[in-house]
Amino acid sequence: MTHTTPTSRAPHHPFDLPAATHSYLERSAASLREAMTSRETPQRYACAHVAALRATAALLAARATPVPTPRRSRQKNAWVLLAEVAPEFGEWAAFFSAGAAKRAAAEAGSSRTVTEREADDLVRDADRFLGLVEESLGMTRHVPLEATMTPGTGPERRDAGGRAGRRDHVA
Repeated sequence: MTHTTPTSRAPHHPFDLPAATHSYLERSAASLREAMTSRETPQRYACAHVAALRATAALLAARATPVPTPRRSRQKNAWVLLAEVAPEFGEWAAFFSAGAAKRAAAEAGSSRTVTEREADDLVRDADRFLGLVEESLGMTRHVPLEATMTPGTGPERRDAGGRAGRRDHVA
C-alpha cells in the first residue's frame, strides 16, 4: 500500500506531464460530453461526477508521488487525496465528495436520487472544475462544453408552453 504526497516539481509545460494525466483529462472531457448529451437525469449527474473524478485523477497523476506507508494504513479516496495534494482544490474536493453517494445511487438506477436542476448544476460545476485543473497543470483551459454544443445536440428541455430552455429559469 502506498500513500501519495505532493511533489515539489510542478510541470512547466504540458509536454512534461505524464501520459496518464493527458489520458485522464481526455476521459474527463468524454464523460462531460456524455453528461451534456444524455437525456436521462441520473445519467447526466453520474457522468458529470465521473468527469470530475477523472479530472482529479489527472491532477493526482501529475502532482502526487507514491510513498510507502505502514501496512495498516487506511486507504484514502480521491477527494481526500486531492485536498492533500492540491490544497487549493480543497473546497472542490469537499463538494464532489458530498455528491458521491448520489452518484452511486444514480448509477444504480435510482430515478429519484437527483433532480434535473442538480444534474444540470453538476454538469456546469464539473465543466468549470475541469478547466481549473487544466489551468493548474499549465494547460490552456478548454472551451466550456456549453459553448461548443450546437442547438439540438443536448437534451431537449421545453417548458409547459413548448419553449426551449431551462425549466428552473424564470423569464
